[in-house]
Amino acid sequence: MNLENIARELLDALDTGATIPSVVDRHPGFDWEQSYGVAAELSRMRRARGEQVVGRKIGFTNRNIWAEYGATAPIWAHVYDESVTRAELDRATVSLGTAVRPRIEPEIAFRLLRPLEPGVTDVARVLERVEWIAASFEIIDCHFAAWRFHAPEAVADFGLHRRLVLGTPHLVEAGEIAALATQLASCGVTLQRDGVEIERGVGANALGHPAAALAHLAGALAGQPQFEPLAAGEVITTGTLTAAMQIRAGETWSSVFEGLPLSRLNLRVTD
Repeated sequence: MNLENIARELLDALDTGATIPSVVDRHPGFDWEQSYGVAAELSRMRRARGEQVVGRKIGFTNRNIWAEYGATAPIWAHVYDESVTRAELDRATVSLGTAVRPRIEPEIAFRLLRPLEPGVTDVARVLERVEWIAASFEIIDCHFAAWRFHAPEAVADFGLHRRLVLGTPHLVEAGEIAALATQLASCGVTLQRDGVEIERGVGANALGHPAAALAHLAGALAGQPQFEPLAAGEVITTGTLTAAMQIRAGETWSSVFEGLPLSRLNLRVTD
């Protein structure tokens, strides 16, 4: 098993919109450790061609979707400058380009003001390290046919990440941290397609609390010395609050948060 070759195969699939055969079926020993080994190779390759890491995505924090994807624990992957879109006045347009079978997820993203050390688990203390929060959409995609994969393959497949769309940031003030710690868990979100409600979710769907998902990632990285710890300036999106929905060109998607100071985020999808 050559992890560099697997990484190159997946990077080619990302660039061309192809699918590849199951890695586990070809290499039965392919496990979590090796999947993050592929992730490290992918990070090296993408940086070598000029892409810059700007943050991370956390996946599978919503236990309601574990059965659908065969997940048993959260995962994470790097987010790059070329895969981030910042909405203007909470409106953005994204091309699906070479996506295979993309899906959309409404999430809450954080930008770190200072590093988040492992072992910080109290959500209020986590929020003390956050510069801003924002409504976000993550567009996910899968380079295995028909979205059928073994759980470790999701890590190797870029954590299923394709694009992160960020809404208007809300700066976190020290005086609101206690209230925000409660609001982030209890908030509701409505996912709409072309103005019609499709799904509803709550902040607690992200590992009980979106800030708890951040803390989980910091702890996971402590056991992965091949990767950098969380640093100031990173943007981290903390996992879907609803089921992931298939998207097609020509649609407009919106997320509407209740109980949080976040604006409605609107995304138009093109070819």
